Amino acid sequence: MTENLFLLIFIVVIAFLLFLDLGILHKKDHVVTFKESATWTAIWVTLSLLFFVFLRLQGDMVVDVHDKEQFVAQNQLYDHQVTYDDALSWNENIKHYKRQLSLEYITGYLIELSLSIDNVFVMIMIFLSFGVAKQYYHRVLFYGILGAIVLRFIFIFAAGALIQRFHWLLLIFGAFLIYSGIKMFLDRNKDESIDVEHHPVVKFLTKRKLSTSSFDGHNFFTKVDGRWLCTPLFVVLMIIEFSDIIFAFDSIPAIFSVTHDPHIVFFSNIFAILGLRSMFFMLESIMDKFAYLRIGLSVLLTFIGVKMFLPLIGVEVGIVASLVVIISILTLSILMSVLFPPKKKETANS
Repeated sequence: MTENLFLLIFIVVIAFLLFLDLGILHKKDHVVTFKESATWTAIWVTLSLLFFVFLRLQGDMVVDVHDKEQFVAQNQLYDHQVTYDDALSWNENIKHYKRQLSLEYITGYLIELSLSIDNVFVMIMIFLSFGVAKQYYHRVLFYGILGAIVLRFIFIFAAGALIQRFHWLLLIFGAFLIYSGIKMFLDRNKDESIDVEHHPVVKFLTKRKLSTSSFDGHNFFTKVDGRWLCTPLFVVLMIIEFSDIIFAFDSIPAIFSVTHDPHIVFFSNIFAILGLRSMFFMLESIMDKFAYLRIGLSVLLTFIGVKMFLPLIGVEVGIVASLVVIISILTLSILMSVLFPPKKKETANS
């Protein structure tokens, strides 16, 4: 099976699952409960882990590796850090290759998923700023994820092609990630808000009189005086897409630090953002419990950025070491948040 054929099958399966979600399971608008979101989060995480197992057992189906020449060529192309050993049998060599693919995938998945959690803060602020009714959250997030999949596909494979041609781009990615990590740490206590009136998307639509200020149920467009106009719900959708583009400038370069294979980057991205949508409803009510998560994410971004520069001094951080560091950073930040929550600031009246 060729890489492109597997990629096509993967996209078709994901499209079917999304159609099943909105077309059958969530036909009616309703407020998604914590129990429902936890169930769907468990389903998506399970599917993500099953894909890891699939890569571990059948990873050679994903890439064109059927002999030694293809093995060496793929490793040189995507820098999988797996050397063909003539002393081992073909089955042993391909076993090591599949192990590497699966580790790259799960590491990329954890990076994307953890960084996506920070994006939940932004989405919550967007919904609250526009006064969107909770029963419409799922619909907006569904189409937001759909748009994100298309944008990620373009971004990932374009970045992958550029990296193969201009390897030094990884250093630019690394510098940007270090900057983002430091900025996130410095802004960790900053009160963030969405300036609705001056947001670029709102200004663009308002200036051209393409939107209305009134909601029309769950509709993205409504007819006013014979003209079709965007409703505030569509504006929210566009702002979420806009924020996802900004967010992708952190998350996608971060995954390219562990794998240069755009297929693995795409698979890890898609499973993470699909899980994010259901996780949003679960995290919405408990985000304040993870006070030190942003510190952990800032350290994570900085670590990944520094990792991209280490080969310049002859130091390579292996995929297993990267995975251990990432899990340790996330676990420590969550444990610190639970065990040592910051004291609430006293109000002037207390």
